[in-house]
Amino acid sequence: MDDSGTADSGMDETYPDDGAAQQDADGGRPARQGLARCARPALIAGGIIAVVCVALLVIIFLLDSFNATVYSVGGKSVTDATDEAKAIRENYAGVRAGGIAFLVMGAALAAAGALVIYRHRNDAGADDGDTGEDVDFEDLGGR
Repeated sequence: MDDSGTADSGMDETYPDDGAAQQDADGGRPARQGLARCARPALIAGGIIAVVCVALLVIIFLLDSFNATVYSVGGKSVTDATDEAKAIRENYAGVRAGGIAFLVMGAALAAAGALVIYRHRNDAGADDGDTGEDVDFEDLGGR
Protein backbone atom coordinates (compact mmCIF):
# COMPACT_ATOMS: atom_id res chain seq x y z
CA MET A 1 0.00 0.00 0.00
CA ASP A 2 1.17 3.40 -0.87
CA ASP A 3 0.68 6.18 1.68
CA SER A 4 0.09 9.37 -0.27
CA GLY A 5 -0.61 11.50 2.82
CA THR A 6 -4.09 12.41 1.64
CA ALA A 7 -5.95 10.39 4.22
CA ASP A 8 -8.37 12.20 6.46
CA SER A 9 -7.10 12.30 10.04
CA GLY A 10 -10.60 12.69 11.43
CA MET A 11 -10.27 16.39 12.22
CA ASP A 12 -11.33 18.88 9.61
CA GLU A 13 -9.89 22.38 10.02
CA THR A 14 -13.18 23.87 8.91
CA TYR A 15 -15.14 21.94 11.53
CA PRO A 16 -17.35 24.39 13.46
CA ASP A 17 -16.63 24.79 17.18
CA ASP A 18 -20.14 25.93 18.08
CA GLY A 19 -20.55 23.68 21.12
CA ALA A 20 -16.94 23.66 22.25
CA ALA A 21 -15.71 25.59 25.27
CA GLN A 22 -13.31 28.49 24.79
CA GLN A 23 -9.68 27.47 25.19
CA ASP A 24 -6.93 29.13 27.19
CA ALA A 25 -3.91 30.44 25.35
CA ASP A 26 -1.55 27.82 26.83
CA GLY A 27 -3.26 24.66 25.72
CA GLY A 28 -6.39 22.64 25.48
CA ARG A 29 -8.01 23.44 28.81
CA PRO A 30 -11.31 25.27 28.94
CA ALA A 31 -11.13 28.89 30.04
CA ARG A 32 -13.16 30.05 33.02
CA GLN A 33 -16.27 31.89 31.96
CA GLY A 34 -18.21 34.81 33.41
CA LEU A 35 -17.88 35.50 37.10
CA ALA A 36 -15.41 32.68 37.68
CA ARG A 37 -12.72 34.74 35.95
CA CYS A 38 -13.21 37.65 38.37
CA ALA A 39 -13.76 35.65 41.56
CA ARG A 40 -10.17 35.59 42.84
CA PRO A 41 -9.51 39.32 42.23
CA ALA A 42 -12.88 40.13 43.84
CA LEU A 43 -12.00 38.05 46.89
CA ILE A 44 -8.64 39.78 47.24
CA ALA A 45 -10.02 43.28 46.67
CA GLY A 46 -12.92 42.68 49.07
CA GLY A 47 -10.57 41.41 51.75
CA ILE A 48 -8.25 44.40 51.37
CA ILE A 49 -11.16 46.85 51.49
CA ALA A 50 -12.55 45.17 54.60
CA VAL A 51 -9.18 45.20 56.40
CA VAL A 52 -8.57 48.87 55.55
CA CYS A 53 -12.06 49.82 56.72
CA VAL A 54 -11.63 47.94 60.00
CA ALA A 55 -8.33 49.76 60.58
CA LEU A 56 -10.02 53.09 59.75
CA LEU A 57 -12.88 52.37 62.16
CA VAL A 58 -10.44 51.45 64.94
CA ILE A 59 -8.55 54.71 64.39
CA ILE A 60 -11.82 56.68 64.39
CA PHE A 61 -12.89 54.94 67.60
CA LEU A 62 -9.56 55.78 69.26
CA LEU A 63 -9.71 59.43 68.14
CA ASP A 64 -13.30 59.74 69.29
CA SER A 65 -12.41 58.23 72.67
CA PHE A 66 -9.43 60.56 72.99
CA ASN A 67 -11.59 63.61 72.22
CA ALA A 68 -14.18 62.51 74.76
CA THR A 69 -11.50 61.92 77.38
CA VAL A 70 -9.87 65.31 76.81
CA TYR A 71 -13.27 67.00 76.90
CA SER A 72 -14.22 65.27 80.16
CA VAL A 73 -10.99 66.31 81.96
CA GLY A 74 -12.57 69.66 82.77
CA GLY A 75 -15.48 67.97 84.56
CA LYS A 76 -17.77 68.03 81.53
CA SER A 77 -19.44 65.02 79.89
CA VAL A 78 -19.67 64.17 76.22
CA THR A 79 -23.28 63.11 76.76
CA ASP A 80 -24.26 66.64 77.81
CA ALA A 81 -26.79 68.53 75.71
CA THR A 82 -24.41 71.39 74.97
CA ASP A 83 -23.43 72.39 71.45
CA GLU A 84 -19.78 71.65 72.17
CA ALA A 85 -20.54 68.09 73.34
CA LYS A 86 -22.79 67.55 70.32
CA ALA A 87 -20.01 68.73 67.98
CA ILE A 88 -17.58 66.29 69.59
CA ARG A 89 -20.07 63.41 69.27
CA GLU A 90 -20.70 64.20 65.59
CA ASN A 91 -17.09 65.00 64.72
CA TYR A 92 -16.39 61.67 62.99
CA ALA A 93 -19.97 60.65 62.14
CA GLY A 94 -19.53 60.93 58.35
CA VAL A 95 -16.25 59.05 58.28
CA ARG A 96 -17.67 56.38 60.58
CA ALA A 97 -20.75 55.91 58.37
CA GLY A 98 -18.58 55.75 55.24
CA GLY A 99 -16.22 53.28 56.88
CA ILE A 100 -19.09 51.03 57.87
CA ALA A 101 -20.64 51.25 54.38
CA PHE A 102 -17.34 50.35 52.68
CA LEU A 103 -16.73 47.58 55.24
CA VAL A 104 -20.09 46.02 54.37
CA MET A 105 -19.39 46.37 50.62
CA GLY A 106 -15.91 44.87 50.98
CA ALA A 107 -17.19 41.97 53.04
CA ALA A 108 -19.98 41.35 50.52
CA LEU A 109 -17.50 41.46 47.64
CA ALA A 110 -15.16 39.03 49.40
CA ALA A 111 -18.05 36.71 50.27
CA ALA A 112 -19.31 36.74 46.67
CA GLY A 113 -15.82 35.97 45.37
CA ALA A 114 -15.41 33.14 47.87
CA LEU A 115 -18.81 31.73 46.92
CA VAL A 116 -17.99 31.73 43.20
CA ILE A 117 -14.60 30.14 43.87
CA TYR A 118 -16.29 27.49 46.03
CA ARG A 119 -18.90 26.76 43.36
CA HIS A 120 -16.24 26.37 40.64
CA ARG A 121 -13.66 24.55 42.77
CA ASN A 122 -13.80 21.33 40.70
CA ASP A 123 -13.69 22.97 37.27
CA ALA A 124 -10.53 22.33 35.28
CA GLY A 125 -8.60 25.57 35.03
CA ALA A 126 -5.43 26.87 33.48
CA ASP A 127 -3.50 26.71 36.75
CA ASP A 128 -4.04 23.02 37.49
CA GLY A 129 -0.80 21.12 37.96
CA ASP A 130 -1.54 18.07 35.78
CA THR A 131 -0.27 18.59 32.23
CA GLY A 132 -0.83 14.98 31.20
CA GLU A 133 2.90 14.26 31.01
CA ASP A 134 4.01 11.08 32.77
CA VAL A 135 7.42 11.51 34.40
CA ASP A 136 9.12 8.57 36.09
CA PHE A 137 12.32 8.16 38.11
CA GLU A 138 14.58 7.61 35.10
CA ASP A 139 13.42 10.88 33.54
CA LEU A 140 14.12 12.75 36.75
CA GLY A 141 17.44 11.04 37.35
CA GLY A 142 18.75 11.76 33.86
CA ARG A 143 19.53 8.16 32.92
